[in-house]
Amino acid sequence: MKKYRVVLFDLDGTLSDPKIGITKSVQYALQKAGIEVSNLDVLESFIGPPLQVSFREIYGFNDAQIEQAISDYRERFTERGMFENKLYENIPALLADLKQKGYILAIATSKPTLFAEQILKYFNLEHFFDLVAGSNLDGTRSAKGEIIAFVRDHFNEVDNNQFMMIGDRKYDIVGAHENQIDSIGVTYGYGSLEELTDAQATYIVNSVNEIKELLG
Repeated sequence: MKKYRVVLFDLDGTLSDPKIGITKSVQYALQKAGIEVSNLDVLESFIGPPLQVSFREIYGFNDAQIEQAISDYRERFTERGMFENKLYENIPALLADLKQKGYILAIATSKPTLFAEQILKYFNLEHFFDLVAGSNLDGTRSAKGEIIAFVRDHFNEVDNNQFMMIGDRKYDIVGAHENQIDSIGVTYGYGSLEELTDAQATYIVNSVNEIKELLG
């Protein structure tokens, strides 16, 4: 396998399992909008895509409703939700191994950069990453392709074929394709094998340890 230099990680569903925090915060926002959802599993589809996309596509919210829902979501998420979160097994060991091997590591997430930085600090992972790139709080730069482009531009001395994007949803893989870089789809997150295959991930793995073996 060719040698990569910069490895981009999605956050939710790739480094950590954020289900409780995200779904409960979405549940709270929907409740404020008069929509009751008791089963948190129904809200798993909110894990990965930008919130504005999910509120529009799943609940048909208009721009004003989306703005209010995101405000309500963040009210709960900043207070509690971001910490209702757990790392997938062996993530710290993987990151330490990749750094020891000389990889440049970056975060590429649709979550606002501010929240991503706080979550990494909470898990004591921030020292592994040379760059944390997320969306802006005003909703701009929320598409995964835009975020990956931002990272790529930041490390513009590195050739495209030396970047690798790792994520659990089609948005990560499609964003990588948009930027002409390779990708690893992980099946232990919230995207199915079928989703990652259809999106044409360069590689697909089933565990954190398989990432380590692949990038060895």
